[in-house]
Amino acid sequence: MRLALLLALCLCLLAGVQPVVAAPAMAGVRRSEPITIKSDELLTDSNTRTATFSGKVVARQGDITIYADRLIVVYAAKEQEVETVEALGNVRIVQGTRTAQGGRATYDNRAGTITLEQNPKVQQGNDVVSGKVITYFVDEERSVVTSGPGQRVEATITPREKVKEPGGRR
Repeated sequence: MRLALLLALCLCLLAGVQPVVAAPAMAGVRRSEPITIKSDELLTDSNTRTATFSGKVVARQGDITIYADRLIVVYAAKEQEVETVEALGNVRIVQGTRTAQGGRATYDNRAGTITLEQNPKVQQGNDVVSGKVITYFVDEERSVVTSGPGQRVEATITPREKVKEPGGRR
């Protein structure tokens, strides 16, 4: 569960949505902070409904930052709603002590999925999960990590220390 939440928090910037977090009051609330994207170049194409940021892309919203070689935003025909967002090349997503990395990250608004591919790894502190593909199902708050030929899913989960109560009890 901690790793699924970690993946959601790290990757929800791609969707521009506020992830569901432990506090019920935050559930379903969109982030109100602006998204700032810096790159060497921006190419927009009305015919294909795309905006492509390329060259040392840095996208920030609040305390979440995405680094990639290229970021492609595809808009739906209606109301300029985001259809997909794809981060390509040296993808690294950072929020505090949480980091997700891989060669490619894709948010699919219609499917409600965030997929991390090409040597994906998600880490928070000493907890790490990796595999061939990591898929997070946003609406269902669950994730699936799959293996590939010659590669198995690997997870390292470090137990938390219990805090001793006064009097020596745990």
